[in-house]
This record gives sequence, structure tokens and C-alpha cells, in this order.
Amino acid sequence: MLKTIEPSKAAAAVKQSIYQPDQSGLKFPEVPEFKTPAEERQHRKERLAVACRAFAIHGFDYGFAGHISVRDPEHSELYWTNPMAVHFSHVTVSSLVLANHEGDVVEGDYAINRAGFVLHASVHQANPDIVAMCHAHTVHGSAWCAMGRPLEPITQDACCFYENHAVVNDEGGAVAVKQGQGLGVVEAFASNRAVLHQNHGLLTASRHSVDDACFWFIALDAACRVQLMVEATGNKPTYVSPERARYSAEHVGSDYIGWLHFQPIYEQVVKSSPDVFD
Repeated sequence: MLKTIEPSKAAAAVKQSIYQPDQSGLKFPEVPEFKTPAEERQHRKERLAVACRAFAIHGFDYGFAGHISVRDPEHSELYWTNPMAVHFSHVTVSSLVLANHEGDVVEGDYAINRAGFVLHASVHQANPDIVAMCHAHTVHGSAWCAMGRPLEPITQDACCFYENHAVVNDEGGAVAVKQGQGLGVVEAFASNRAVLHQNHGLLTASRHSVDDACFWFIALDAACRVQLMVEATGNKPTYVSPERARYSAEHVGSDYIGWLHFQPIYEQVVKSSPDVFD
């Protein structure tokens, strides 16, 4: 029997995306709402642990390097992050660490990555609206960052970062271990989703969710890979016009779309690795 098409309740409200269905009765992800800070904290921790597993799936591991952080919903001066020297594929909710801006572990059994603390804590502290942040030493991201150039609008996916990322030459080739280092990165995140840290690697931040920060990191690394492949041909690519690039950035490159893209990744991890919630 054919379904009767009825307008959904979501359709009556202001839509965040052209992808949201106008028909009721269809399964579609919904951004969660929380009754208590504790409920939201548990949600953020679960999403953070799954984001780490997603990084493992995409091969973003590099020894102990790489870190993802999410601000605590109740104590804004604290953030949850992955434990030091634990492979992304082994991170669980219970192994996450809660740290303050000074680098002290407030809750958890593991140490935190000092370099990760310096950059993440500085960005979180200077930008109170940033909820989550990601960084890893990926092959294609690191290679493109060595070029010291922004990504070009050569694909729809690359356009998601159009006028929303910055190249920062901020001693990227040296390890940041002191507070105050990485100020260029901190300033860049005041108005950008992503940073290409020259001679270092990729960073993304979100004012929406760790879901959003994680997906756009995955997408950013993929865009770097495509850019490198195009450069390798020796031919000049056809660029998307500024008008169309801005249109794509608005309609397929929003924070909400990043969150939405992460949902099938979340389901994949949950079904294949339920131990993530241990």
C-alpha cells in the first residue's frame, strides 16, 4: 500500500537543511535535547569516544599523536579528551579524561597529551562558544599543509570550507608545549571552522557538537587528498565560482550538515564496536 503523504511537524518549523524531509512518518535523525547537564555530558562523552573510533577507521592514528576534545556542558572551563597513548580504536567512554585549561586532570586515570592541551585549551579558552575540536597527523592533511596554501573550490565538498578555513604559519614544524604558543591558530578559530597548520596538520572546531567537528575533520582530510591528486596531474582545475561556492558552503557545509553526516558514522561504530560504551 502506498504511504499517504502528510506534512511533517518538522516541515512546519524552520528547516535547518534542504535534506530534512517534508513528509511525516519517515525515519530521520533529530538533534537531541537534554533535560539535565548530566544527560548532555553523557551524550557528549559517548559521541567523543565514537569520534575517536571513527578516526581509527579512517587511519588517522599516528602513535600517540592526535586528540579530540569537547567542552563539559556544565563546567565550561573543563573539557573531555581522549587519553594519552591509547590508540583511537581502543578509546572508550570510561577511559576519557576531564582536564582544565591549566592541563590538570580533574577526572580520569590517564595522562593527557601536552601538545594537545596547549592548542586545544587555548582555543577553548579564547573562544567560549567552541564546543569541540579535532586534530590528527593525517597523511594527506599534513602533505597539503606543507604547501602553505588554502584549499581551492574545485569540488562541492571542498566548497564546504570556502571562506571558512585559514592557513596558519605559527611554528607548525615545532611541537607546542608551552601555554601561549599557537596563538595564530587560536585567532584563526575566531572566525573559521578549520585551520591548515603549516608544516603540522589539520585542525577543526565546532560551535555545534563533537559530531560536527569530527565529520568536518574527515571531510577536510579528504579535500586535501583530492587537491593533492589534482595538483599531481599538472593541469589547472576548473574552479567553482565564488557565488556557487558560497551557495554550497551554506546549503551542504553547515554545522548541522556536519552533525547529520556524522550520524551514519556513529551507527556504524556502535554496531561494529559496542565496547566503545564500556
